[in-house]
Amino acid sequence: MIYVRKFISRLSVMAALMTGILVSPTAAQDIRGVEKCTAEAQMERRTGCLQANVEFLHQALVKLERDTREKINALTRDLAASRAEIATLKSSVAKLDNELAQAKAKTDTGAKK
Repeated sequence: MIYVRKFISRLSVMAALMTGILVSPTAAQDIRGVEKCTAEAQMERRTGCLQANVEFLHQALVKLERDTREKINALTRDLAASRAEIATLKSSVAKLDNELAQAKAKTDTGAKK
């Protein structure tokens, strides 16, 4: 019985929220630099406004693409440098392992004599 009451109370809360969402007007998200062209009454001005918005968005996309490309290029350079450093470190570790093995071999042959 307690579970039914909890379910009904949760259901009523969800229904109230959904009603509030459906009734409240949703505000459109503004994009800085884009003009609202629906207020223009003349078709030529509305077309010009829309073309200006398209040009603005195109320029924004070009700038974003350029910035992203620069970031990718910088990360690619960093990755190449890191790979070169890893290769150097691997060769150093291999050299040290070889020297350690030689030192162990010398101590083992010296201890047997």
